[in-house]
Amino acid sequence: MSGVLDGKVVIVTGAAGGIGEGYAHAISEAGAQVVVADLDEGGAKRVAEEIQRAGGDAKAVGVDIASGESCEAMAAATVAAYGGIDGLVNNAALFGGIKHESLLRGDFDYYLKIFDINMHGALRCVRACFRAMRERGGGAIVNQSSTAAWMPAGTYGITKLGINGLTRDLAIELGDMNVRINAIAPGPTDTEALRGGVPGEVIDGIVSQMALKRRGQPEDLAGTCVFLLSEASAWMTGQILTVDGGHSFRV
Repeated sequence: MSGVLDGKVVIVTGAAGGIGEGYAHAISEAGAQVVVADLDEGGAKRVAEEIQRAGGDAKAVGVDIASGESCEAMAAATVAAYGGIDGLVNNAALFGGIKHESLLRGDFDYYLKIFDINMHGALRCVRACFRAMRERGGGAIVNQSSTAAWMPAGTYGITKLGINGLTRDLAIELGDMNVRINAIAPGPTDTEALRGGVPGEVIDGIVSQMALKRRGQPEDLAGTCVFLLSEASAWMTGQILTVDGGHSFRV
């Protein structure tokens, strides 16, 4: 898909590692200028430098998606560096090392924190970026959902179900601006976050029941992300695309 994003400027949040890092590299290889945004500024700088060494154009920007001011600063830094914003990938979320607590008895403040980052953080980023996209004549946003949205997966799964709803509602609000928004729902993907958040025997049990019996890799998702950012998906918005090796089947 080389060249399909030529001339585009795309922000990827949570891009200092894992799936987000894979997205950033793939988006660069497709021709875009990439803003590698993450709370981990050192990791973001590493990824941006790797993209640059490969011949791409990337800039590292620190962002805390729990802060509206930080998201606005991310958008402003992108416009200052590249002149505008064409794409946004809302990948950042709490997952690796997350505490799995009872909905009835768990710490309510922690429950709210997961929502504040995983769901409200995506909305903050959209609110920070949509005006710059409108000024460019339109754009594309990709939210990161999960197959956990359709399973009893505690607070994390509920936040991803919320991302699906957010995607559908924002599609209506953004449509008149020619800004499209879709989401990717990955299955179990072999990242440090998955290994830190789910015991290995649980992952193996899930994989054994999948149609394609292997963990996904970030590159398995990257093509779908590039597609959703590109003009190849110009008449798609408000959709949730499942990329999960046959982990789930919905009708």
